[in-house]
Amino acid sequence: MMSRILSNDLPRSRWLAAVLIVLFLGLAFAPFLFPGVKALNVAAKVLIFVALVASFDLLLGYTGIVSFAHTMFFGIGAYGVAIALNAVDEPSWSAIALGVVCALAISLVLSLLIGLFSLRVKAIFFAMITLAVASAFLTLASQLSDFTGGEDGLSFSVPELLSPAFSLRDEPLVTPLGDVDLDGRFITYYLLFVAVTAIFLTILRIVNSPFGRVLQAIRENDFRAEALGYRTVVYRTLSNVLSAAFATLAGCLLALWLRYQGPDTSLSFEIMLDILLIVVIGGMGTLYGALIGSVIFVLAQSYLQDLLRLAGGAAEGIPLLPALLTPDRWLLWLGLLFVLSVYYFPTGIVGKLRERAVLARLRGRP
Repeated sequence: MMSRILSNDLPRSRWLAAVLIVLFLGLAFAPFLFPGVKALNVAAKVLIFVALVASFDLLLGYTGIVSFAHTMFFGIGAYGVAIALNAVDEPSWSAIALGVVCALAISLVLSLLIGLFSLRVKAIFFAMITLAVASAFLTLASQLSDFTGGEDGLSFSVPELLSPAFSLRDEPLVTPLGDVDLDGRFITYYLLFVAVTAIFLTILRIVNSPFGRVLQAIRENDFRAEALGYRTVVYRTLSNVLSAAFATLAGCLLALWLRYQGPDTSLSFEIMLDILLIVVIGGMGTLYGALIGSVIFVLAQSYLQDLLRLAGGAAEGIPLLPALLTPDRWLLWLGLLFVLSVYYFPTGIVGKLRERAVLARLRGRP
């Protein structure tokens, strides 16, 4: 049963399976296990990045295409929901559906045009074209203040069921895991959880289908795939379109969670760098790496300053250490963590764990 759900793409490592189970259960029960506004925001951010990074890995890890326009589709999804809800007097589910459909339509058209006109060029040239398109879209979103709110962005209301003011009961629900408020944030979080799980399993099914196998063949040797009769431009274009569609859905989820959308929220080039870092940390061409990498990166981004503050206080009186452990230097330590992860896990955490599992099985043979 589990093999069918995971499209026969099992972890193939006991340690990897254990880590994935722990992370999945942690995200599934986050409102109960980690009470507090910040912890729930961190868990929601992890979910959104899992969907976003998995969609990008479909493009980079499985097709071998380097694109810097992924945040553009992410932003289109967020702006689609934001503009639709901002335009109505009373927020409704139909407005959300309209925003999602319009955002998907725009993303599909743009990704198709980018694919048809740009994927015939190779490697760095395609990456530069996508970077130019993403930069132009960021500028456009910042200047069309009548539609996008400009630099200030758009704040909007969501349907009552998703509103923080909404509550299913007056008192917190008492459970063995702890007390939890059944409010709009609780409902929105599980909406994100179900949607991201569906997106992840759908991408997993795609990459393990015959279509996905062709994409991997193109990644390994596009000339040989073309010689076998596959129209590589068509497959690469379809991969670009599918990746854009899933990124757009991730942007829609981001807007629903934040109830705000601005240029820096989803279109920033820093987010694109974060996606690339997560893919490298988790492992390219391994969707499970999207989950592990997102958890590690978002937790480090959210709590590294707090850890440095504690470490700096404990190191008082020791020369140089308090200056190095100041929270203002958290980016330095984040960069160091990334360098160490690349050095010790060149194929990503998932790739390394799978390699160890293979070596252990080989050693166990008579």
